Amino acid sequence: MEVLKVSSHSTPNSVAGAIAGVIREQKAVEVQAVGAGASNQAIKAIAIARGYLAPIGIDLICIPAFANITIDGEERTAIKLICEQR
Repeated sequence: MEVLKVSSHSTPNSVAGAIAGVIREQKAVEVQAVGAGASNQAIKAIAIARGYLAPIGIDLICIPAFANITIDGEERTAIKLICEQR
């Protein structure tokens, strides 16, 4: 499954386009965010992506989970948003 990493500086419309593209091709994508700002941008992007995919008959769902990742040698907890077609 492809992983898209979102930061607090990510543009939600751009991330939404990436999510929609991967969903069309692979049926599922994992969106990762570390921190409140990044999580906010990721959720906005998923909401926008639902709007992109709805007209072509794709109902996008999101399953939230935690993931332990390493950034600069330091272990961090990320929000993992698994998006797939219903």
